[in-house]
Amino acid sequence: MKSTSIGEFEELVLLTVAAQHDQAYGVSIKESLEEILDRKVNISAIHVALKRMEDKGLVKGRFGGITSERGGRRKKFYVITIAGKKEVDRQYTIRTGIYHQIPKISFGT
Repeated sequence: MKSTSIGEFEELVLLTVAAQHDQAYGVSIKESLEEILDRKVNISAIHVALKRMEDKGLVKGRFGGITSERGGRRKKFYVITIAGKKEVDRQYTIRTGIYHQIPKISFGT
């Protein structure tokens, strides 16, 4: 397995895969992130992130059945792996640890 270092976008995609447990695929991830982030997300960027995380062992992909609505193409669904869950937990610990170091600052509001 390659390094498990991930960037912010990969982290968001990984969290979305985990949240959509066993129902996550490119378009569902895109729609969820666009709603949460309130901005457009490039589907190609999602596929690149998923491929990199699959190579790192953070997610695992499987193909769904062939459907006529997709022109005979199959969806690729993703699930988070044990390594992916550990990485999500690690990122959470890092981010909350830094957040808790922020002093109580009053901005006069």
